[in-house]
Amino acid sequence: MTITRRDLREDDVSIRIEFVGICHSDIHTARGDWGERAYPLVPGHEIVGIVEDVGADVTTHRPGDRVGVGCYVDSCGSCHPCSLGEISYCEEGATLTYGGVERRDASVTQGGYSQLIVVREDFVVRIPEGLDPAAAAPLLCAGITTYAPLRHWGAGPGRRVGVIGLGGLGHVGVRIAAAMGAEVTVLSHSDAKREDALRFGATRHVSTADGLPEDLHNHFDLLLNTVSVDLHTDALLQLLRLDGALVQLGLPPGALEVPVRSLTQRRRSVSGSLVGGIRETQEMLDFCAAHGVTAEIELIDAAALNEAYDRTINSDVRYRFVIDATTF
Repeated sequence: MTITRRDLREDDVSIRIEFVGICHSDIHTARGDWGERAYPLVPGHEIVGIVEDVGADVTTHRPGDRVGVGCYVDSCGSCHPCSLGEISYCEEGATLTYGGVERRDASVTQGGYSQLIVVREDFVVRIPEGLDPAAAAPLLCAGITTYAPLRHWGAGPGRRVGVIGLGGLGHVGVRIAAAMGAEVTVLSHSDAKREDALRFGATRHVSTADGLPEDLHNHFDLLLNTVSVDLHTDALLQLLRLDGALVQLGLPPGALEVPVRSLTQRRRSVSGSLVGGIRETQEMLDFCAAHGVTAEIELIDAAALNEAYDRTINSDVRYRFVIDATTF
């Protein structure tokens, strides 16, 4: 199908798309798992491309620059979270890269499964030299989704981080946490990805099929839960040390049940985290470039999209699909 991008405004950047990652949320949206949307709708919010043109007031990007666009393309800019650079938590609701409503003209946003996109300058980030542009695409979602809580909760030397699940999110989280200097343990439902976990920088891989080892009780400073299935929250809380935090990144269908005593005994906390702001996304990309961190990908052309969706649902990818946008 053909979609029309808006004419350049003074603060716009026009980007010729090179690569776009497939996020699980693309599949949920396209298949109606999160409710019906206004169609036609073009998914894709892990976008890497080359600047083709810029508006008259743009100062940070120039034609020929390699840039990226993540999950959001606008926000109110004036609420408390926005003033802190935390546009993910915009009190009026940040504008999604696809399926959102443009603030200026009320049009529905269309995403990166396309050849070209036009985005406000303030929501475009620079892709550092040295990062493989295809493997960098998932960093615009999976990278910042894991980097933000790791940074917020202070992952680093002397800190013990557990990553629950070694999928599209988890494998990037392991790489980033290890690059930050944390001691990283992967908790997974089987041993199938043990070698990968260690290759990504984890010091230990634990299969939870037979339960949680006793030596992990009161062990972690931070647990990132990247899976979207209902888990035994109390059992996970018992793994946290004093002031430890369990941070939910995945979106399970059920409600979390938290025994209060599990929190009060060690001053533990349960929290959640969305994506991250634009400044923090640029910080994450620069960090990943400095430490050689990217997603592990399988590059496909557009004709393989439906197969890639099915394989993602069946966990048959290590670890993220990225579409070559020149094949659209």
